[in-house]
Amino acid sequence: MFRFTGFYRRSALIALLTAFSLIFSLALLDGTLFAGSAGDTTAAEAEETVAVQILSINDFHGALVQSAKISGRPAGGAAYLAAYMWEREATNPRTIMVHAGDAVGASPVVSSLLQDEPTIQFLQFLGTDVGVPGNHEFDEGITELLRLQRGGRHETTGYFPGSGFPLVAANVVDRATGDPVLPPYVIKTVDGIPIGFIGVVTIETPTIVMPSGVAGLAFLDPVETINKYVAELRAQGVEAIVVLAHEGGNQDPNTGEISGPIKDIAEKIDDAVDIIISGHTHTRLDGVVDGKLVVQAASGGTAFADVDFTIDRKTGDVVAAEAEIVDVWADAIQPAPRIAKLVDTYQEKVRPLVQRVVGRAAHDITRQMSPAGESALGNLIADSQRWAAGTQMAFMNPGGIRADLPAGDVTWGKLYEIQPFGNTLVKMTLTGDQIYRLLNQQWQEQPGGQIRTRFLQISGLKYAWDDRRPFGDKVTAVWLESGEPLDRSASYTVVVNSFLAAGGDNFTVFKEAKNTEILQGDLEALVAYVKSLPQPFSSQITGRAIRVDLAQ
Repeated sequence: MFRFTGFYRRSALIALLTAFSLIFSLALLDGTLFAGSAGDTTAAEAEETVAVQILSINDFHGALVQSAKISGRPAGGAAYLAAYMWEREATNPRTIMVHAGDAVGASPVVSSLLQDEPTIQFLQFLGTDVGVPGNHEFDEGITELLRLQRGGRHETTGYFPGSGFPLVAANVVDRATGDPVLPPYVIKTVDGIPIGFIGVVTIETPTIVMPSGVAGLAFLDPVETINKYVAELRAQGVEAIVVLAHEGGNQDPNTGEISGPIKDIAEKIDDAVDIIISGHTHTRLDGVVDGKLVVQAASGGTAFADVDFTIDRKTGDVVAAEAEIVDVWADAIQPAPRIAKLVDTYQEKVRPLVQRVVGRAAHDITRQMSPAGESALGNLIADSQRWAAGTQMAFMNPGGIRADLPAGDVTWGKLYEIQPFGNTLVKMTLTGDQIYRLLNQQWQEQPGGQIRTRFLQISGLKYAWDDRRPFGDKVTAVWLESGEPLDRSASYTVVVNSFLAAGGDNFTVFKEAKNTEILQGDLEALVAYVKSLPQPFSSQITGRAIRVDLAQ
């Protein structure tokens, strides 16, 4: 492991294994042998150092079609992303392409309606060498993940040949056997020098994915798992080690300091790790934690990370590294023709359904929350579910709302982008006391004593909360839509989606419910509700959540 002074350090000399054992182990793990033979020194081998480039994306979420805007400029889109990355790849023949998870899942219709096969094909065309699954790769369970990886037949799309590049996940194991369900690492060789890639997935995956998606799986501590396989790699003579971690954090724009779970991981893992390529939080990271370079490139293909590092040929270790987060501006480069044609082909397949108009929005309806935790789009969705179920109340998880609703014609495809998970609605009965406890579960204690807030979007009630009050007791009052106080001893009919009904996002109170009944799909309910509204329709923040400490 190198120590940075800026981005540089002096390598410690480490004895290599014998040439035979190293070649044999690499051949087994990567299928790639060192170039040349004994007594044959190539020009590349004569160099004292080797310059390697890693180009990485994270949290792509099937964003094949260019639609994002950043500060008014068009950003992202598979064809533009490929053009940028191939341009960088051309500058260094020793380039490795990677992704750090959530390549699929919560995807727009052009990908998700076709089981995300279009995105996997794009990543293959892009030249991806290795990736790590994110939590969303488990949305439809390990069987579907493995089908996309290894190939197989699906009733909707038929036969798919698989990804053509490996996924690594060291900390996801079969609960019964303890064996990893995917390779824990791969070794790539560059000019005869081995580089190890270890993959880990966020340990919170079981709480943010449907239980059916992680059935039979266990998610192990990422630090312990990384350290285990670092030792295994070093025993094989691998000194250049990269971690692909679908776990993230934040970076202070003024100090450059990185915080969050990825910082904790970086500080605790073996110092033999040189680079951490992260994901999950959709943030931009480019900094150093405990001598390890940490990067993350936003989300949706609107940026990518270019990591350039140098390996000492004698020791096989990284001696220098630096990174750049590169924006993907769709107005600054010509799209890659091959990728543009691929995307157009898939768009044509789904166009008839996607373009069907179901309503008209009078104005932009967004996920932007008030300081109290309420959003106009959250209100619309919660209202649609209560309307469809005929219940007194509805609760919607904010993480299930994946896009904003722009003004103008509202298509089926746009509503699908907003709610892409295919959840069903579940009607149930909760007591007033359970509803109080449920609302207090919006503040969830994390390791280290930090509090993570997930504001449920609600319909049929309103509540007040005070952030000065202790964890677990922040809600001060709850009222019905009529203004009548909620009776803690009374029972109320409630509707939620199947993710929440199973205790998703750690809202465990829903698992205590009685009289549960499975209804229609959540998307079906939203489409029908939008159709039923006077057009053009509207949705506003109306004070369903009240933050007392800000009101005084």
